[in-house]
Amino acid sequence: MPEQNDNRRPDTESRRILERIERETAVHGNAIVGRAKRHFSAQDADAADPIEVWGTRIGRLLGLLVLIAMFIWLIVSISGKG
Repeated sequence: MPEQNDNRRPDTESRRILERIERETAVHGNAIVGRAKRHFSAQDADAADPIEVWGTRIGRLLGLLVLIAMFIWLIVSISGKG
């Protein structure tokens, strides 16, 4: 009987480790999404000034679009199709 008990220990240990990893990555994934949402909604801008809020939102969106365009340009340049 002790042999069966030894075979179960690594299995339960593996399950425990996998469950812990799943919990930790879910928390970090949600935190990253939450930070991005707060960043692009300009929650750090002065809420009393709607022009500043909208200007921050537009600027951050344009910055993201420029970054995506630069990545596309880089990929096209490296691949030699451009």
